[in-house]
Amino acid sequence: MEDHSLAETGTEKMSGTTMNKHESSRLKGGLITMPFIIANEAFEKVASFGLLNNMIIYLITGYNMGYAKGANVLFLWSAVSNFMPILGAFISDSYLGRFLVITLGSVSSLAGMVLLWLTAMLPSAKPNPGEHPSHAQLCLLFGSFVLMSIGAGGIRPCSLAFGADQFNKEDNPNNTRVLQSFFNWYYASVGVSIMIAVTLIVYIQDKFGWKVGFGVPAALMLLSTFSFLLGFPLYVRVMTYQSLLTTCAQVVVAASKNRGLKLPSNVGEGWFHQDKDSKIIVVPSEKLRFLNKACIIRNRDKELDSDGSALDPWRLCTVTQVEDLKSVIRVLPIWSTGIMIAVTISQVAFPVLQAKTMNRHLTSKFQIPAGSFSVFGILTLTIWVAIYDRILVPIIAKYTGRTRGLTNKQRMGTGLVISCMALTASALVENARRTRAIREGLIDNPVAVVDMSAMWLIIQHCLTGLAEAFNAIGQIEFYYSQLPKTMGSIAVALFTLGMAVGNLVGSLIVSVLDEVTKKGGRESWVTNNLNRGRYDNYYWVLAILCALNFVYFLGCCWLYGDEDDELLPVLTKAPNEGYEVEEKDLEK
Repeated sequence: MEDHSLAETGTEKMSGTTMNKHESSRLKGGLITMPFIIANEAFEKVASFGLLNNMIIYLITGYNMGYAKGANVLFLWSAVSNFMPILGAFISDSYLGRFLVITLGSVSSLAGMVLLWLTAMLPSAKPNPGEHPSHAQLCLLFGSFVLMSIGAGGIRPCSLAFGADQFNKEDNPNNTRVLQSFFNWYYASVGVSIMIAVTLIVYIQDKFGWKVGFGVPAALMLLSTFSFLLGFPLYVRVMTYQSLLTTCAQVVVAASKNRGLKLPSNVGEGWFHQDKDSKIIVVPSEKLRFLNKACIIRNRDKELDSDGSALDPWRLCTVTQVEDLKSVIRVLPIWSTGIMIAVTISQVAFPVLQAKTMNRHLTSKFQIPAGSFSVFGILTLTIWVAIYDRILVPIIAKYTGRTRGLTNKQRMGTGLVISCMALTASALVENARRTRAIREGLIDNPVAVVDMSAMWLIIQHCLTGLAEAFNAIGQIEFYYSQLPKTMGSIAVALFTLGMAVGNLVGSLIVSVLDEVTKKGGRESWVTNNLNRGRYDNYYWVLAILCALNFVYFLGCCWLYGDEDDELLPVLTKAPNEGYEVEEKDLEK
């Protein structure tokens, strides 16, 4: 067991130690670790998503918040939860490693859920009806949110990668098949977990109250943490390495420090490559030429170490580093078009409040919980992905000549159009609900149930799920195809960042509409009284913004050009000869 520390650090000093390390690593990882890792992710998903859907009702009834303020709190909580995985991935890759980050994240999530449970258990933790919550009460509530967001930042970016580490054995001829099997089981567990969260957990909260409804997710998170730590002796723990975020930052700093330098006049000399003996030299592209100054070598003896690496990586970077950053910058305009659909996907609070005022009965004795209608969006997404991948892709491929059917940009654009349709459906259904409530004399009774089936809400949830299936998955595949393979983690990080920015934009839209529409003593569109408010107009505003965003998307696609890999100039150096320029795709 003494060689375990060497497996952690990657240090090898003698051939005997190398053999022991190899034998030890063969005894770790594999299918035996799958239950521990998947259980951790599954329980975390059930616990966290089970809290989100009904939280708007808890904020309104428990903390006397208005509809707009409660929605803004949830938007901001979701934004922080989507920002934190980027920080978690950076810390994991650069410093602590995935195992420790997942462990710390699990403990942080557990602490946050226990704090939230205490807000329901302790009468002094919430204000009396009609009173504003005190600073101490809000600190306890928001502290639980922050701890859960930190936990999400540790678990979500590392869990899948850590699981893949357990199976990624290059000497195994079935390595690819085993990895694919793990990915299938992983995503299946995530989908099932979310559906359980928005049905069973929400039902428990509605049926048994907040004390039990918050206690169950806390207990599940305890099981999640315990199950993950239980597999500690079996895990393969991969050594840390420099984060791609750091290398991108180094390019920017180096280009800034070298801004006064002139670009080399000799096309084959003056550029820094890590492998100085390579016969293939990639020349920086002409786009974003100011970044090329980050990889200019002035004096090899003073700037390079004996092994050929840069003495100061914040002043001298490789051509590959520069081109990696250019790839990220190039996709940013199209990335920005995903912000508005993130606003659509994040519409959690208001649909729950609408459902509360509608007839949710399936039978005379059973009604669907208001927070569970989002399950229809999840089901639509899951079913459509299976239909598209197994049935439609082969058919579309016959006409387009592409093995994946539609291009990634076509899928993203389709998702944007469907998101406009989803918001249009939301506006029409809300207008019909409000009209029915006024006709029934319920304009000043916002908690009364309108004689209108809540099943009409299924339309907007299904369309939102379909929009996400097209756009979100298209986004991630687009980033994977357009960024270098070494930047695969950035692909997911870009999508997560877009969701975070979308949450912030959603909060801003609600705040602006609330302030603007209540001027002059008028009733706010997003007032606490659904029947006096104009939530239908709120949805129309979002639909118009999504339509404008689609036009912007078309412009970005035109500027970006074709999705095919961009060719970079490559110099092939023959012995005792000059450089021969050719074009090859070494970037992806």
